[in-house]
Amino acid sequence: MWRKSAAVLSITRRHLLSTRTNTPPSRTLTLFSYFHTTPEQPRVYNTLTFQSPATARFSRRNISSDSRDILNCWNCNAVAASTTPFLFCQSCRAVQPVDHSIDYFQIFSLEKRFDIDDENLERKYKDWQKKLHPDLVHSKSKEEREYAAEQSARVIDAYRTLTDALARAMYIMRLAGVEVDEEQTVSESELLCEIMEIREAVEEAADPQALNEIKAQMQQKLRVWGESFANAFQNKNYVEAQKSIQRMTYYKRVNEEIVKKL
Repeated sequence: MWRKSAAVLSITRRHLLSTRTNTPPSRTLTLFSYFHTTPEQPRVYNTLTFQSPATARFSRRNISSDSRDILNCWNCNAVAASTTPFLFCQSCRAVQPVDHSIDYFQIFSLEKRFDIDDENLERKYKDWQKKLHPDLVHSKSKEEREYAAEQSARVIDAYRTLTDALARAMYIMRLAGVEVDEEQTVSESELLCEIMEIREAVEEAADPQALNEIKAQMQQKLRVWGESFANAFQNKNYVEAQKSIQRMTYYKRVNEEIVKKL
């Protein structure tokens, strides 16, 4: 059985080499082969994937017969730990290609919820930057330098998104399959009148102390509507969750106007 499986792998590799030059740059080719040493062992599939003829390095993903993905390091082929996102190889310390199936919460080992542990988030962010920052791999291959730049940028974006209440609310809604238009106009006259009065107060504020008092009020309103969003989202009441996001958007914009004046 082992010899037969090895032949399958050899044919697959020859087919890969013969088709590489004919593969369009925008198309991804993935080829599968399998092996098992005894009939009792589960069948394991090796995949070789590339996105263009210019790609000299193959990413490897072993897929066992129970449908669980096992990621391997592109550099040393070590199996990734299942307990942490595979951004960085613990064996050879090589930065890995970006895997967009890993969401921002998973990057920081956080539960997908609006209320998060800010201290744990900041700690994990600093840990990732110590491993992924492009300056740390300046002597490595061009490929790994590109991986580091992409991974570092994505971690930065993830951190900025999750540390901002409004951005975090919109992101978690997108993960749930609900798109939110923050530019959508609110038709409630009561809210619009409130926002107009607040903006007038900002314009008429005579000193930084007055502006800071209004800013504190806006931050309190953001916390209140953040809690409203969290409750609505937890109960899968996405209509109310979107309303909370719209209000948070208005209060955040007032806050930004205040910051510009300070």
